[in-house]
Amino acid sequence: MLQTFRDRLDVSETQLEYWLTLSLDEFLALPESQTLLGSLDVELLKETLPTAGQTLAKQLPPFYGWLKNELKLKRVPDSPDHTIKWTIGFLNNQESLQRLVELHRPVPLPALEASIPRLVGTFDAVEDDRVRQEWQKAISALCLVLAIAARSENREAS
Repeated sequence: MLQTFRDRLDVSETQLEYWLTLSLDEFLALPESQTLLGSLDVELLKETLPTAGQTLAKQLPPFYGWLKNELKLKRVPDSPDHTIKWTIGFLNNQESLQRLVELHRPVPLPALEASIPRLVGTFDAVEDDRVRQEWQKAISALCLVLAIAARSENREAS
């Protein structure tokens, strides 16, 4: 997971480890987090939503099967539709990071963290380097938010 974040978000392991000790609110209040989230090329992402939708429609069903069979998750979507709709909604400012966290709260921390590299890898087949890299960066940034929130909740529950 850390390697995925380092590669896709261009941040140091030290920085990542620090961020993962914070609460989501603390992370989102940092200027660095705003810079990271603000560095996403939202126009390119919006422009290439059809490519992302096709990629997700093709790659998410095997990913969901892996979540069910390998990670033994019980609540796995039946289709990629919700992920595609949420991604579109997020890029159009209709969905929030808080809602993303709420939707993934039931996922156990080890399963969440194990799934991040594989989820980011669903875009490996996108041929256009710029589009692939930007989608992998965007998915990594969203997964970082999930990992920070999950670790914070895990600490609070302990």
